[in-house]
Amino acid sequence: MKVGVIGAGTMGSGIAQVAAQAGHPVVLYDTRREAVDKALAALRTSLGKLVEKGRLTDEQAKGIHARILPASDLKELRGCGLVIEAIVEDLSVKQRLFADLEAIVDPACVLATNTSSLSVTAIAGGSKWPHRIIGLHFFNPAPILPLVEVVPGLVTDAAITAKAVDLMHGWGKVPVACKDTPGFIVNRVARPYYGESIRLFEEGVADMPTIDAALRTYGGFRMGPFELMDLIGNDVNFTVTRTVWQAFFHEPRYKPSLTQQRQVESGRLGRKTGQGYYSYAEGTTTPSPAVDPGLGNAIVERVVAMLINEAADALFWGVATAQDIDMAMTKGVNYPKGLLVWADEQGAAHWLTVLERLQAEYREERYRPSPLLRRLAHAGGRFHS
Repeated sequence: MKVGVIGAGTMGSGIAQVAAQAGHPVVLYDTRREAVDKALAALRTSLGKLVEKGRLTDEQAKGIHARILPASDLKELRGCGLVIEAIVEDLSVKQRLFADLEAIVDPACVLATNTSSLSVTAIAGGSKWPHRIIGLHFFNPAPILPLVEVVPGLVTDAAITAKAVDLMHGWGKVPVACKDTPGFIVNRVARPYYGESIRLFEEGVADMPTIDAALRTYGGFRMGPFELMDLIGNDVNFTVTRTVWQAFFHEPRYKPSLTQQRQVESGRLGRKTGQGYYSYAEGTTTPSPAVDPGLGNAIVERVVAMLINEAADALFWGVATAQDIDMAMTKGVNYPKGLLVWADEQGAAHWLTVLERLQAEYREERYRPSPLLRRLAHAGGRFHS
């Protein structure tokens, strides 16, 4: 099957590499042909490094690169059995693209969106054949991170969803199926990692380096929230937060922060601009202070309680299974363990107590416990049997 990829940025070129490594001929298109050429040159370099490390043979690397064909016109995607778009997160732009594709590709061609925050159903809304449109949300960098969220829209054909899951397995990925709800699994459940950490900073509980160090040292997270936001890009992270908040009709749990908005307004976007919450100028290092165990564990407990509450709520509303929610957070964002497994280790009653204490102190809906967490706490139940 020939695979088309639209968008030659980091994500699009990464998806093209994954498909080519799985043996598919790939057509890579971007409105700017120079972006495609740049992506293919960068791919040649990265494949060369894999050869040097012994992860690929020279022949394999050449084969992968040769299977990705550059395209200067959207019409060159004719004959593809699957087309994946990885373009700007703009609903009207994606809808126009799919309308254009429908005039080019075969009716049996599956059209996939790599959107991270827009509704798959809405993207398919302007389509003649919305049943063949599905979400395939890869994580950056696509060749390395195994998770793919498979997101059927409201009218996506069930057979297409099943085939998409099988295809992702064939590509060596870990697919998790989830409902078409704002943020899907990862971008919904992960919001408190950033939001509650910023809240701790804004309250003066600790400075940013201390919060980061606490979550690494006592929480086991690979990166603290502020250094991770700098890596992702504060503009990207803020946009996802605001999009999820708006899509949930201004649900208080997802409320964006002024701290992050000011970072974006000032152009301090993180590593890509050389300055974010930390400086990335040459010769500088990110501070990593020692953290008192009492303070460190208190920070971790508050942030993790919010994360567990989100995971519980996603399960309560049937966004995905408990197994897939935990898989998504470990394989998509490298959490030290599944959040629902984490909840079971200390018991739902413990985490309910943490949240009720916060809600009593702040009187905010932000700390409202999930009905499922409350139910399991009272019954002595577990998320995983």
